Amino acid sequence: MKRKWIIGLSTLFIVFMAILFIYYFKKGDDSRWQVALGGIIVSALPLLLLLAKRNPFNLPLIVGYYIAIFCTTYLGSIATFYLKHKWWDSTIHFYKGILVGLIGIALYKLWVPESARKAVSRPILFLFTFSLAVSSSVLWEIYEFTGDQFFTHTMQLGGNKDTMLDLLAGTGGGFLAGIYAAAKKVHL
Repeated sequence: MKRKWIIGLSTLFIVFMAILFIYYFKKGDDSRWQVALGGIIVSALPLLLLLAKRNPFNLPLIVGYYIAIFCTTYLGSIATFYLKHKWWDSTIHFYKGILVGLIGIALYKLWVPESARKAVSRPILFLFTFSLAVSSSVLWEIYEFTGDQFFTHTMQLGGNKDTMLDLLAGTGGGFLAGIYAAAKKVHL
C-alpha cells in the first residue's frame, strides 16, 4: 500500500511541478522555474524508497513529506506565501522540525534492533531525535544561504533575523518530537 502511495504522490507532484516549470520557464520567471525544477527533484526522491528492502517510513510520514514539499515549493515560493505572510516561513520550519524528528524515530526503529531498544535510555532517544531535527534545520539554512548567493536571492530576505527565527522554529519542532520520542519509548 505504501508503494502505491509513494508512486501516486511522486507522480502527481512531479507532473504538477513539471507543468509549473514549463509555464514559468516560457514566461522567463527565473526564480519560479528554478523552484519548480527543485520541486521535481524532491518529489522524485521518495521513489528511491522503492529500492529499499524495508521502507521504515509509515504512510503519515510519507504524506507529511509531500505536505512539506507543497507548502515550501508551491505555496511558499511559487505562490509567494513567504512574502505575503510573515509567519509562513517559521511555521514551515517548525513543521519540518517535527517531521524530521518523527523521521528520526522511524530511523531509530530501523537501525536499533528491537532486542537492543530496552537498553537505550530515554535521554539518548531524545538526543538522537532532537539532534537530527536541529541538524536538518542547520543544513536547510545553509541551503537557503547558498541558494541566495548563487540563484534566487529571495530565500533569506530577513537576513540574520530570518535565519535565527527559522533555526529557533526548527529547534522547537525537534524539541517536541524529541519529547514525544522519549515519552513513547516503551512503545517504539
